[in-house]
Amino acid sequence: MKKFASLAALAAAAATFAVAVPAQAANPEGKFQVKVLATGVLPDGKIDKININLVGLPATSQTTVNDNVVPTLALEYYVTPNVSVETICCFTQHHATGAGVIAGADVAQHLLILPATLTLKYHLNAGAIKPYIGAGPALFFYFNEKPGATAKLLGASTLKMDNKLGLALQAGLDMPLGESGLGISLDAKKYFMKATTHFYTAGGVEALSTTHKLDPWVVSGGVYARF
Repeated sequence: MKKFASLAALAAAAATFAVAVPAQAANPEGKFQVKVLATGVLPDGKIDKININLVGLPATSQTTVNDNVVPTLALEYYVTPNVSVETICCFTQHHATGAGVIAGADVAQHLLILPATLTLKYHLNAGAIKPYIGAGPALFFYFNEKPGATAKLLGASTLKMDNKLGLALQAGLDMPLGESGLGISLDAKKYFMKATTHFYTAGGVEALSTTHKLDPWVVSGGVYARF
């Protein structure tokens, strides 16, 4: 219920943005485009490899990472009428929970992620609707990550995660609202991204390290203004 309320609030904010931008200030052929979006971040989180295991974690252990809904700002520059470069700005926060033989275990908390992404996009000519495809590198930065309650019981006092480079594939469409330079945008990205955890004891010993497949879907909807 909370996620639906968040989506509704973000959609209202996007609508306010669309109304607040004067139509005469926008340009449907402009070089720059700004998007305000409501974004669902849907990660996987499965354990791909156990690197260090001083705590005796069962080999069949698994984890899941929760979904999240966040506001996103996208900035885009049109190199040509059909080719553009886009970057996004948002933070998303998650927690990891045990699955399988460790179901319910509180593994990690406050995984604050900045998914720095740069995609090269190609816009197709399809009349009033402007579909596009894109691809590019993504670098996930992790901040203030913490071990969960179960990990603490096993002796983990700190958690660090490696910043990782991966790939993002993208598809979506822009729907102009007449010739105003304003419009509605729908976007989906599939990231191919792994994450490596390092759990340390109070004495600084790395007791557990695991590699996970994050591979999130990131789906967005909102409004844009082109200048």
